[in-house]
Amino acid sequence: MSSSSSSGVRPPRFPLVLDQMGRAGTPAKPRETLRPQRHLHESAKDAARQSSSHGLGLDSAPMRLRMVQRLRAEGIRCEPVFEAMAQVPRHLFVDTALVIQAYEDTSLPIGHGQTISKPSVVARMIELLFEGATARASASLGRTLEIGTGCGYQTALLARLARRVVSIERLKPLFDKASVNLAASRHDHVRLVYGDGMLGHAPNAPYDSLIAAAGGEELPQLWLDQLAVGGRLVAPMHRSGGRGQVLVVIDRHANGLLRTEHEAVHFVPLKSGVL
Repeated sequence: MSSSSSSGVRPPRFPLVLDQMGRAGTPAKPRETLRPQRHLHESAKDAARQSSSHGLGLDSAPMRLRMVQRLRAEGIRCEPVFEAMAQVPRHLFVDTALVIQAYEDTSLPIGHGQTISKPSVVARMIELLFEGATARASASLGRTLEIGTGCGYQTALLARLARRVVSIERLKPLFDKASVNLAASRHDHVRLVYGDGMLGHAPNAPYDSLIAAAGGEELPQLWLDQLAVGGRLVAPMHRSGGRGQVLVVIDRHANGLLRTEHEAVHFVPLKSGVL
């Protein structure tokens, strides 16, 4: 699986808008299963095992650079992703009780049965998006749709890598939390939508990039309909002809769709409706 070494381009600034409702390819060689969302009791055990040397200077660039170095060692090769992760303070997006774990490669609970994904999983999924951008000779992710805002951390990364970001969250408490987190960071070209992610967001379609933080049996047809020609979708879905989830990549070409399957993953189920 190739990777991109292109440099990121700082997107233009737009007003922040908070809405209230606002064919088969050859599977790639699998890598070790990525588990972005583990059971909450496992995250609690991680917090209990923290060492006294961790948590010092959480707001410092060296802490984020250490995280980036670990990602390099694990095989991520996308320089724009590294640049964004070195700039976005992940500790501001996690609960205070778990902030000491912010720069470890672990998922952490953010409430309402949801978690913030492991940095390695976030980096890998955005790296896959960038490989599509490289194929269309783009220096950014272009118009990007994110399904599942969560606490807003991945949204903040996408904001540094895309020209425009629309992010949808179905859980109102998380939508509110992300709104506060992202407003504090002044991501002026991000639009947050409280709504059903399975419907996508047609008013701003088509999208050059689409990334999802929940997995289902099949990709919603509306996601595919809202993907631009030359665009790429990355989402966790059930593998073809088997059980378990993998990262699925869909590329839309002028003559149709191409699907490839990558690493095994474990994400929360994709659900419809709003709560």
